[in-house]
Amino acid sequence: MRIARWSTRTGQAEGFVDGDVVIPFPDSLRVADVLAQGLDAAHALFARRDRAAAQALGEVMLLAPLAPAAIRDFVAFEEHVEGVSASVDGKSEVVPEWYEAPTFYFTNPHTVRGPGETVRVPETARLDFELEVAVVVGGAGGENLDTDAAASVIFGYTIMNDWSARDLQSREMKVRLGPAKGKDFATTLGPWIVTADEMASYLDADGFLAVRAEVHVNDELIGEDLVSNMGWPFSELIAYASRNSKVVPGDVLGSGTVGNGGCLGELWGRRGELTPPPLKTGDEVRMFVEGIGELRGIVGEPVTAPTVPAARVRSRQRHRS
Repeated sequence: MRIARWSTRTGQAEGFVDGDVVIPFPDSLRVADVLAQGLDAAHALFARRDRAAAQALGEVMLLAPLAPAAIRDFVAFEEHVEGVSASVDGKSEVVPEWYEAPTFYFTNPHTVRGPGETVRVPETARLDFELEVAVVVGGAGGENLDTDAAASVIFGYTIMNDWSARDLQSREMKVRLGPAKGKDFATTLGPWIVTADEMASYLDADGFLAVRAEVHVNDELIGEDLVSNMGWPFSELIAYASRNSKVVPGDVLGSGTVGNGGCLGELWGRRGELTPPPLKTGDEVRMFVEGIGELRGIVGEPVTAPTVPAARVRSRQRHRS
């Protein structure tokens, strides 16, 4: 099954993509409701779909397939870490701590963009994309899940473009926090959620999702990889995220950027120069993931934001005068 949200001239709807048509959920349900009910309930809903309410897919505008409860973005590809560390931190390395646990950061669920949407970007000299696959949590979610329990809450998968301003990211990470403002202006998700059962045939013997992923900029192939080159399968990412914490329906967990050109920053780090060049206004970034589909995004005009003053030098006195 494919789960989507879309807009028409008369409003918005949420439901199934069935071949070349879209069909709203029965009972006026929303994606959030269906994720909370879980995959088995989604199959029951699909069996009840009203084909008389179908509308041609080509006549609607797809939106991001969900409003995430939270977005965790991992860095699960060793090859990506090797390359991008040189362009962001000035030194190509994979620190020993990377191998110990699947590190992630939280990004902004309020700036999620949909397929084909033009993305307003900050003023940056090093705008980049990141090609990722994201898993969507459904059902009960949970706390301190083991790997098997974590696998059971995988509702489905979508494509994720983690837009990145590398110059902002490099500055803020020198303070040993982040990334934050270098990332939180936009994340594109879509074109839909493909349910876990549809992708099961791509799982290898170790539980890794062995699908091919590609990214093009203005029709030029920039990067390609197998998602199974992750250091951990998705079930282990979810299990780690739930450790002494909680995952809930609607949580999105990104794989991190695939290797072999999954972002420009990796190539800049390996080549020691800005080739291919940073993204600019009007560029089209097109991502393809086997079994899921294609996700497009357009680079919009940079947005001038209000300035924030530099830190003041303070006296460090401990009591008011």
